Amino acid sequence: MRRSHTAVIERNTTWSGAFSTEPYEAGWASEAVFFVRALERSGLTAEAAARVQISPDGIHWCDEGTILRLPAAPGVVCARFSQFGGWLRLDGELPPGCTMKVIVYCALKE
Repeated sequence: MRRSHTAVIERNTTWSGAFSTEPYEAGWASEAVFFVRALERSGLTAEAAARVQISPDGIHWCDEGTILRLPAAPGVVCARFSQFGGWLRLDGELPPGCTMKVIVYCALKE
């Protein structure tokens, strides 16, 4: 039986300008899915995105290559990826004056 775990990384967090989620240690997992649930959006007229980032130590980060398009309206989007380092997070930037209130989940499987 495969082991799985879902962690709430951000809860009712408002993003504006540059943002990064809390890092999450996931070295035991072989695959991951980030879910971003937009509760509210303000001022966003264009599609915004976040990048999946990986780290060997939770301090130094590099882009993994997966881009997550953020929801155009309240709702949920996801990004699937595998073969990552020990730590995961999302990183991005919203245009000036724009905000998004989110819940971010990280679902992991062994």
